[in-house]
Amino acid sequence: MNIFEKIIGSLDDKREWRAMEARAKVLPTEYHNAYKAIQKYMWTTGGPSDWKSTSRIFNGILDLFEQGAAEDKKVTDLTGEDVATFCDDLLQDEKSWKDKYRTKLNDTISRS
Repeated sequence: MNIFEKIIGSLDDKREWRAMEARAKVLPTEYHNAYKAIQKYMWTTGGPSDWKSTSRIFNGILDLFEQGAAEDKKVTDLTGEDVATFCDDLLQDEKSWKDKYRTKLNDTISRS
């Protein structure tokens, strides 16, 4: 099972994921590339650990990018120059995969 299957479980969730990806594809190139880079950053740095958070975060980014594109703004006008900090701020209060695995490890060891 890959990370997407772990995050996106139900058929409705898969449909929503596909709809988000379709929204991203029609963004101007600068925005689409930024969206994909943000996704990659979030997945490799621990990202949200459940579908509800994943959906909220990525739909929010898409809403922001669609509005910014309509207003002819640059991506960094919306995210700031430090896009990693923008991403980290979005994930700040979310439980990550790392958090989930830390809890699992500690629970396993404490039961031994």
